[in-house]
Amino acid sequence: MATRMASDEVTDGIAAIEMHRQGTEQESGLAASCSEALRKLHELLAQEKEALQLNGPDSVSALDVEAVANEIKRVQAMGGAKGPRPMPNNARPRDRQLPRPEKSHNSPRNRGRRTMGRTGGRSGGGGGGGSGGR
Repeated sequence: MATRMASDEVTDGIAAIEMHRQGTEQESGLAASCSEALRKLHELLAQEKEALQLNGPDSVSALDVEAVANEIKRVQAMGGAKGPRPMPNNARPRDRQLPRPEKSHNSPRNRGRRTMGRTGGRSGGGGGGGSGGR
């Protein structure tokens, strides 16, 4: 039984991308390494799809496209990435979706510093602000 395999160039390209991803993972973490690897794999996939159109579906290019697509799935699963997601039309920016804290009826308002002028009508204390009599 003859098993057809992807071309050596594509296999070597996938291996080089994976080796680079592993090195980047040690330096920058899993998410960054997977993101960069996916970008490179998508570029390789685009090249192989062009070759497939030129050479026909019965060529090695079909196996090359399948090999790159499988590697993309593997890296996506490793990084937890599902690819770019379109934003729904009714979506708001992230900061506007957060709920605002509710104010209770007993909480004082924060009006900042108010030191100028009268003290606000506190009783007692005898010094202060009124225009005295003569």
